[in-house]
Amino acid sequence: MAYSEKLADKIRQALAQLPNVEEKKMFGRIAFMVNNKMCLTAGPGQMMCRIDPGIHEEAIKKEGCRTVIMKGREYKGFVYVNEEHLKTKRDFNYWLTLALEFNKQENTPVKGKK
Repeated sequence: MAYSEKLADKIRQALAQLPNVEEKKMFGRIAFMVNNKMCLTAGPGQMMCRIDPGIHEEAIKKEGCRTVIMKGREYKGFVYVNEEHLKTKRDFNYWLTLALEFNKQENTPVKGKK
């Protein structure tokens, strides 16, 4: 299934004024790299946000949000948010802000957990 063009456009517009934004197609998604770090992706019916792992457990309590799991591993600090829970500007901006705030951190390594 292809990524959501509508969601990709929404992310693209939200990031338009920022420097150092690059789009990369990967795994059937569009990844939005900010400052050479993956920040957000548009996928089929969902947006992936890279957030501070320290707020991960609280974030996944929000409706429409769940942990990213790849090859059986849960990735703390990576969450999927269903597109239907991003319809309002307030909801979309909440997740966008979390991802951009974490992106500002100097070192944002990818750490998975079992």
